[in-house]
Amino acid sequence: MENTILQLFPSGHRALWQRVAREQASIQEIRLRAGQPVIIHRKGEELFLTDTGELSRKPSEGHRATGQELSQVLEHICHYSPYAFEEELRQGFITVGGGHRVGVAGQAVMEADGRVRTFKNISYLNIRVSHQMKGAADGVLPGMYRQGRLCSALIVSPPGCGKTTLLRDLIRQISDGNAYGQGMTVGVVDERSELAGSFLGKPQNDMGMRTDVLDGCPKDIGMLLLLRAMSPQVIAIDELGGEGELRALGQAAACGCRILATVHGEDRRDVEYRFGLGAEFWERLFDIFLILGKEEGRCVVKRAEQAAAGKPTGD
Repeated sequence: MENTILQLFPSGHRALWQRVAREQASIQEIRLRAGQPVIIHRKGEELFLTDTGELSRKPSEGHRATGQELSQVLEHICHYSPYAFEEELRQGFITVGGGHRVGVAGQAVMEADGRVRTFKNISYLNIRVSHQMKGAADGVLPGMYRQGRLCSALIVSPPGCGKTTLLRDLIRQISDGNAYGQGMTVGVVDERSELAGSFLGKPQNDMGMRTDVLDGCPKDIGMLLLLRAMSPQVIAIDELGGEGELRALGQAAACGCRILATVHGEDRRDVEYRFGLGAEFWERLFDIFLILGKEEGRCVVKRAEQAAAGKPTGD
């Protein structure tokens, strides 16, 4: 994916973005707001793109993006045919080549039934730069198996602690097979195109040789579709949400599927309180709970908890 973010900008803009493109591997987000300095999030720090394409820590030195500039970037991303991307735009983002995701905000145009039809007067773009970190799951992989049998796991993480990166690499290694278990058929419901980073239906990230990806589909619907059509041994979803998703996970577990899922939270109690469901419910679905967090600015697995006793199995 080297320098793929440079392709997000029209040719007349690219000189400004050469330095950023060279540092793509360490950049998480690029935020453009009409009339405001362009902000680059790199390795956990906030930097400002200058008018000469350099990176500064001073907001006063930041290049101020114009509304016209944002319109030109968005038109280029949509291949100058925004109507072709209308369905994606109504979701608030567009997934592009390289697996990057461009979030949009501005004036929402609503349908009569209260749904968002599209956006106009877009004044905010958030480019989330895709990174696949192969090997991110190496440290937790041994604990994912018991006598060669894969355990179902829930990854509990505050925002920005690497839950999607960890899940993505678990999917890849479980699909391909590893030293602890043979390869398995994995069904991924990628509602927001973050796990696989699909572009025109094709994953831009390596999801493993035995993985089937359902892109852009609501998770509760998608899990049932995969169960009926693709006979997965493992179901994987990112950012567990509503009751419908919990019911679908229950059906997948009843069919004998292993489950890999992530959820926002500080710890298990936080998740139980948020959903109003006690430990017994979660332990019927999951064998292991991986609790993520940050230590000295680094994303880490703080602890792994077994379902039965809820006691740490190791850092």
